[in-house]
Amino acid sequence: MTRYFLLAFLLVLSGCGGSSDSRALKNSVAALQEKALQDQTAWILLESLTTEVGSRMGGSQGDAKAVTWARQKMKELGFDRVWLEFVEFPRWVRNSETGSILGNEAIPLDLTALGGSPGTSGLLQGEIVHYENLEALEAATPEEVEGKIVFISERMERHQSGAGYATVRQRSRGPFVASRKGALALLIRSVGTDYDGVPHTGMISGSEEGDPVPSAALSHPSADHLAQALAAGVPVSVEMNLDCGFEGKAVSQNVIGEFDGSGDSGEFVIIGGHLDSWDLGTGAIDDGTGVSITMAAAKLVADQETRPPRGIRVVLFANEEQGIYGGKAYAVAHADELDTHIIGAESDLGSGRIYQFKSRVSEESAPLIDELTKLLSPLNIPYNRESQASGGADIGQMRKLGMAVIDLNHDASYYFDLHHTRNDQLDRVNPADLQFNVAAYVTFIQWAASTDAKFGPVPTSE
Repeated sequence: MTRYFLLAFLLVLSGCGGSSDSRALKNSVAALQEKALQDQTAWILLESLTTEVGSRMGGSQGDAKAVTWARQKMKELGFDRVWLEFVEFPRWVRNSETGSILGNEAIPLDLTALGGSPGTSGLLQGEIVHYENLEALEAATPEEVEGKIVFISERMERHQSGAGYATVRQRSRGPFVASRKGALALLIRSVGTDYDGVPHTGMISGSEEGDPVPSAALSHPSADHLAQALAAGVPVSVEMNLDCGFEGKAVSQNVIGEFDGSGDSGEFVIIGGHLDSWDLGTGAIDDGTGVSITMAAAKLVADQETRPPRGIRVVLFANEEQGIYGGKAYAVAHADELDTHIIGAESDLGSGRIYQFKSRVSEESAPLIDELTKLLSPLNIPYNRESQASGGADIGQMRKLGMAVIDLNHDASYYFDLHHTRNDQLDRVNPADLQFNVAAYVTFIQWAASTDAKFGPVPTSE
């Protein structure tokens, strides 16, 4: 966006009437957007996190290093307060994983163990029984499944909203359904939209009853090879060796930084993302981008000559990937502080440009969303009135207690090409997209922190 366009936008707004407070907000937002579209802070933070820390699976050495990194970076950025809140969870480790289709000449399978999977206790062999989706497996009789390795071949569809991720049920619930029917193990087609030869990991459900079978995800080419072998109509057997499993407890921390507002209400806008990642890549898009966008946006708003009345709290949540542990711990620790948590937003869907926003606010404050819509219009980010915001996995835990939330929805068309794979690297991020998303976040922050409106509480039934 050019300087000329922003100045022209300001001139149009100034001719539209309205209060001096409204004009001041529009002017400050336009200036923040212009700065954000040129600012390099988010990219510098992301480059540092992915190269100096790298992968940071919950409970690993990388995770501990990331906490130290985040605390130091917040101090360097000038946050008025930085502190840690401890989070405990089961420690899952991945040591090694192999697999192949058996025959006259074994065909290697590119696979990765699913998070939370038990190991195979050595080499495991079994005949494959194939189902197109989880529903077909659920409908199968135990006699069809018992003593075999289940293969689910459903493919995720590409959508801007990421709606195709609904196929994640085969990853989250599949290991337990297969176990209840007597299977030896489970193989799924990776929950991803790429066709690279890389498998996608991800956590199995923590809410299902019973014990899961050893479970792994196949890359799309390997899943296709297996499906083609089965298409011949003769029995197909696979061997797999997963050295993984839970090993006691681990502790990490939510890293929290706060900029004071110019007022004295003690209220703040809360934003953030999760600091952990999976171990296969360096967590650039999941969720290094969310970490860097929210830290950079808070810094830009706080660096204004006059800060908005309300403060800004940035939370970098611990171990979201394996069970939203940081988000849940934060909600427990701050459940009685809803009056200070005015409204929140979470960035955790990669670096694609924000293309729309949703809200979940009280009926009384709903008219204020029209103002945010106007402020985001120079970025061509419209308001989606058809569905309500969720708040995201981590900040959404506070929404469940009644906190108001905004969803700034990233374009997820290509996010699931990289999600939970070894291709989740810095070179897959466009710096200009980061700047655009920071511009959207500074708009949201400045809008919410500049008003004395109460956006919540919101209904908690959903």
